[in-house]
Amino acid sequence: MKILVQKFGGTSLSTAEARAHVIEHIRDALQQQYKLVIVVSAMGRKGEPYATDTLLDWISHNGNRLPARERDMLLCCGELISAATLCSLLHAEGIPAVALTGAQAGFVTNDDYGNAQILSIRPDRILELLEQGNVVIVAGFQGASKSGDFTTLGRGGSDTSATALGAALQAELVDIFTDVGGILTADPRIVSEARPLSVVSYTEICNMAHLGAKVIHPRAVEVAMHANIPVRVRSTFTKDPGTLVTHTDAIKNDAGVHDRFVTGIANAANLTQIQVFAKEGSYDLQLGVFTAMAQQRISVDFINVNPSGVVYTVFDHEAQRAAETLQKLGYEPYLTPHCAKVSVIGGGMSGVPGIMANIVEALTSEDIQILQSADSHATIWVLVQGDDMAKAVRALHRQFALHR
Repeated sequence: MKILVQKFGGTSLSTAEARAHVIEHIRDALQQQYKLVIVVSAMGRKGEPYATDTLLDWISHNGNRLPARERDMLLCCGELISAATLCSLLHAEGIPAVALTGAQAGFVTNDDYGNAQILSIRPDRILELLEQGNVVIVAGFQGASKSGDFTTLGRGGSDTSATALGAALQAELVDIFTDVGGILTADPRIVSEARPLSVVSYTEICNMAHLGAKVIHPRAVEVAMHANIPVRVRSTFTKDPGTLVTHTDAIKNDAGVHDRFVTGIANAANLTQIQVFAKEGSYDLQLGVFTAMAQQRISVDFINVNPSGVVYTVFDHEAQRAAETLQKLGYEPYLTPHCAKVSVIGGGMSGVPGIMANIVEALTSEDIQILQSADSHATIWVLVQGDDMAKAVRALHRQFALHR
């Protein structure tokens, strides 16, 4: 069976005009003889009636004491409304369709309400409905625990629903439709010359998503990568093919991009750098610091450990709590608030000399101080003052000629 999974986000469903484009994409796929599974998010964004954040805001003004289990029950409503709405529109167009909750689609999760992990997918019902000639619409972002309770998959959960279904159904492709035309070389709000990428590797987009790009959730990419399911990130509002996300080998076979060392620049703001220096003769600093952070459930990132101490980042909103925790243990943390992480990403940079030299040259030419750096085989990160973030992103985008 030739199966295609299409996922439509909240902005793709929020207006009648947008929903008309969705119908067009569905018709195009059916004309290509695909058996079609549609995954939908809640319609719109905060302030619009059925958006997830609107539902959360509703509870905050009505007691603000809803337990996690019942909160998931509420949050599932947004996707159910989207699924039912799209089902009605397809029937009006003469296209047979069936809408399913996440549980009815076969998603079994643990009971970690608000951030549930998928344990298994039982796609038998979907396959039966496809055989009968239906378009199957699945409410994304949700599943059910083994006891039958509604669960939600956390932020970006509809992306994960789509790629997980693609894997379970052995789909040929997963299309993620958004309000942008694909994955760009940088945030277009910062870099006006940012251009769309025709193809990126799973590793590159995973790094871009983890490091600030919000086009697709990294967990969804990891699922697709393990199942070897190609993913396209496309605009709902055009017929452009968007960006193909696939294995590195497929990119190397594309003569147009095989010499690309750097793929894009990502950025993430609102970080605080914490430095803790070891006292002479003290060898347990690292264990004490990171154990304390773990016990307080404070997420740490950008970690540098050396004999003289530790340096790491936390989100700005957790910095004060982190500092107070360390002070109670007798440490003297030094905080640099309102920093930003700027990341140079490219699957082709591994083993290539000169990448870091280019980064330092670009930032030095703009009088931008590097507070900290780290690297992996596909990414080099630098920490800068938050006020320098946009300037740093633009300088690095120019330095690596990503506008070409």
